[in-house]
Amino acid sequence: MNEHKPVGQQNPIEAAANRKRTGAKPAKLGRDVQARLGQQLRAMYDEVVSQGVPDRFAELITRIDHNGSKDGH
Repeated sequence: MNEHKPVGQQNPIEAAANRKRTGAKPAKLGRDVQARLGQQLRAMYDEVVSQGVPDRFAELITRIDHNGSKDGH
């Protein structure tokens, strides 16, 4: 029952516990890999960001802000 899984497939809680027991540090990504991931994430989410906040959400936020200021928060 103590079968070893590849690091990427471990439960994050188990992985953290294993690092604490062994004193191992979490793996770090190189700057080139981080940069590439950042580029890919920006490409995926640029369209979502450019859509802005829907009117109904903006109205809800405004109402919440007004209610909070009435309560003295």
